[in-house]
Amino acid sequence: MAKTEFEEFIQSEIESQKGLYVPLQASPLERFLVTKTSCKKIHPNPDDEFCFPDVGPSYRIISEYESKMRTAMGNGYPPIEEPLMVSKVSPDGYMLINGHHRWAAAMKVGLKSVPIKIINMTTDEDIRRMIENSKHDKRVTVDLDEVVFRDASYPYLEKALGFPHNMKFKQRMRLGIPALFHYLNAHGYDIWVYSAYFYSIDDIRKYFKYYSVTVDGIITGTAKKKKDGSDARKDMDKLIANKYDTTVHLDNDLLLVTRGKTKEFDEITIEDQGEKWSKNVMEAIDKIE
Repeated sequence: MAKTEFEEFIQSEIESQKGLYVPLQASPLERFLVTKTSCKKIHPNPDDEFCFPDVGPSYRIISEYESKMRTAMGNGYPPIEEPLMVSKVSPDGYMLINGHHRWAAAMKVGLKSVPIKIINMTTDEDIRRMIENSKHDKRVTVDLDEVVFRDASYPYLEKALGFPHNMKFKQRMRLGIPALFHYLNAHGYDIWVYSAYFYSIDDIRKYFKYYSVTVDGIITGTAKKKKDGSDARKDMDKLIANKYDTTVHLDNDLLLVTRGKTKEFDEITIEDQGEKWSKNVMEAIDKIE
């Protein structure tokens, strides 16, 4: 395609997807078996910057990927090594989570199919259902990447998962997290965990299950979440505020406590960052109680 023709094609693809596709949860078997799909079965995500009118696709980035793909193919290598991250949608195909510019470049060079990794993401409907079904009026929010997961060199870690689970779940858990989460469950808190990365929610749920831990809300891919003032987002924020009288955000060195609609907050410092960290967090929450 000529440049202008290709740009028109991309814009028509973006417009044609809006309001059409509904997210679905892919089965474990499908996530395991389906590692490649037709480019035509992949749809741009209207909530990604790629589709924003004021941001839009970067044709410079697309051209750079196109050049790399043509070079790889000329040398006999796969044009795309890292799979595109997608979620299953109805009525057909997959919605892009990460990899829009590589998908566009693949279309430009004429690839028939591309490697994919299917991710089950949390939808607004999932969050709404969880809130409505919860019997608690308190919650704790915690960042997986910053607080729960730790580098293998960190001195205070839970026991590593055994084989074969450690082949899939390479993340190490901070010492005391299972005990802390059990404590929170027992004291009537919903536990919401967040990550900037594109973990599949069923993988995260299974990971915690190996440590006999239950989490209530799992929100992943936050680095790419569209931040807007839409009515849907305001309604969701209002639903959360009406549901939870108290929200405790757990960080490494403090607890940030907010109170329902008032937005009043308190900060409680967590002094010990070592072996007794979780014990100190529990004591701080006792003060809140």
